[in-house]
Amino acid sequence: MGNSICWAHIGDLHLDEADDWQGLGRLEGIVDQVNRVADGIDFVFVPGDNANHGTPDQYARMMAALAPLRTPWRIIPGDHDFEPGDLAHYDAAIPAANRPEAETIAGYRCLFLDIISAGAGGPDFRVTMHHRNRLAEELARAEAADQVPLVFMHAYPGDLAADGDSIARTFADARVAFVDTGHTHYNELLNDGRVIYGATRSTAQIEEDAGRAGFAIVCVHGRAPSWRFRRLNAAWPHVQIVSPCDARLVTRPADPHQVPRPGAVTIVARLLGAAADATVEVRIDDGAPVPMHRADDGLWQATVAVEQAGAHAVTVTCGDRHDRIDLLVRSEQDIPKRRLHAGLGTDAHAIGAWPIAGIDGLQLGPNKNGGPPD
Repeated sequence: MGNSICWAHIGDLHLDEADDWQGLGRLEGIVDQVNRVADGIDFVFVPGDNANHGTPDQYARMMAALAPLRTPWRIIPGDHDFEPGDLAHYDAAIPAANRPEAETIAGYRCLFLDIISAGAGGPDFRVTMHHRNRLAEELARAEAADQVPLVFMHAYPGDLAADGDSIARTFADARVAFVDTGHTHYNELLNDGRVIYGATRSTAQIEEDAGRAGFAIVCVHGRAPSWRFRRLNAAWPHVQIVSPCDARLVTRPADPHQVPRPGAVTIVARLLGAAADATVEVRIDDGAPVPMHRADDGLWQATVAVEQAGAHAVTVTCGDRHDRIDLLVRSEQDIPKRRLHAGLGTDAHAIGAWPIAGIDGLQLGPNKNGGPPD
């Protein structure tokens, strides 16, 4: 199956004295939670709109809150970071090592894209020629090195003021497995038929889920993506099925790690905060539970028989914690056919509500619907 990567996504911080530093206390709480399971997370991603007005004091407080992290962290700018008219305060506050343009992490080529500095401020998101050229170079390097590319940017390609369709097609052609974003203020996943896009709820200025803060756990196992949102102070352990992927997240139906063939299917789960000798079981539909074992890479696995093609419920449990996916099984002659969709990289391809993942599908936030329903 190859490599496996896992990161924690801490949504747009919007650190601001005007709300009595609401996001700061939440950030400190999330850092504490991530530190409890740091050994199972490769890095933390902070997706922009970090300092609500881009001031040195806001960045200083952010840096102090991130300092206790026991895992590496990477950051990109958002439009609020550009509020002073440039990114000088952002660049001065944040070490260059935490804001790379590209880096190999856990065997994956991770590309961190600046869509802010070429714009005129606000949601005028653009990609400079430098960043377009660098993107093309890094995607070519990933292909040559047989690395799966991942992209991190503040907003979807569909939110770009120019060239959004071209950028999204570049991602599709390069077989990018996941594009992780901020900006929305709400949890959302898109599947445009070629690439999975994720957005995580902001840390402050939350309108969905009664304002509850948290963070996302994002995994890519081989090329199979998985995504779950954890409310702050949710109980441990965290259970996440990482392979095969849920039917909602299938982009390559010919890949048996996304759409398995009937017969023996290996289920892989990542558990964070579980004891090494924990009892972990997998169940297919209403069948008997099958014990899972902890492999040398720390992931939990079991091979189960799934003889019937079609949709199946896969549930992995550890104590009173569980995860569930809808698994699509197809014989080789019945692999689903996919055409290249229109509107790549836009929220026209939002998968909608997915409660177990923490997605309500309402798109509540100031950039979209704004305000809770009546």
